[in-house]
Amino acid sequence: MLNKLKQSGFKIFTLCFSLLLTLFILSVILCVVTHTTFGALITNIVSKEIQFAIRLSLITSIISTFLCIVVSVPASYALARYKFVGKSFINTILDIPLALPPLVAGVGLLLLFGTTSFGKTLASVGINFVFTPLGIIIAQFFVNISFMLRIMRSTFEGINPRYEYVAKTLGCNDAKAFWKITIPMAKGGLLAGSIITWSKAIGEFGAALMVAGATRMKTETLPISLYLNMSCGELNLAISAATILIIISIVSLFVFEKYGGIARLY
Repeated sequence: MLNKLKQSGFKIFTLCFSLLLTLFILSVILCVVTHTTFGALITNIVSKEIQFAIRLSLITSIISTFLCIVVSVPASYALARYKFVGKSFINTILDIPLALPPLVAGVGLLLLFGTTSFGKTLASVGINFVFTPLGIIIAQFFVNISFMLRIMRSTFEGINPRYEYVAKTLGCNDAKAFWKITIPMAKGGLLAGSIITWSKAIGEFGAALMVAGATRMKTETLPISLYLNMSCGELNLAISAATILIIISIVSLFVFEKYGGIARLY
């Protein structure tokens, strides 16, 4: 009986921490979404500036997410399936953007595309990343590629390679086995990874600020709009941008949990 009471007490103790943390997070979110009236929120969301920020955020985040998918699928498959010299070193390097502060990543990208001969060569043929929407895309890509790589690598590691071996015995080569067997089996992880990567891309601020700057109606994504309007005291516009980002985050997290699950990351 005493042992059961101890177990019950510990259960209540740990649950209290979960509930307190839940209340804290909900309080922060509610403070944002309830700070303005619904009418004022709708008015600001349909304003020209917020509409521009939504449109630019959607365009840049979709393109950067597509690039993350195109690069991460073959790269993560190689890391999940093959053994080669330097694999652990490559894994470590590819994980660096996960731990690197976005501002530092942004400075690095700014120097790469703004001061090196590589960046100047691209600029000479009309491909400018500094203070342009292209800078937002490359910043989103750099910050999020490691996350997408981890999701897809974990997904591929969870698929038994025997399915591919069987397909090869039936006449498929490596590429056909990959596209006809592995990719369909990985669609849950691919969808979940794409959704959460897109959500993180649309909310990217630090690296994009360093590379593309914060120019109204030019490089103004939703996070940049939030920053600019908070800086100049336009609180209602800032709250509108923040509310949109909160809605996107909640929906994306729901889809990610349903189709991928946090446990698949590690």
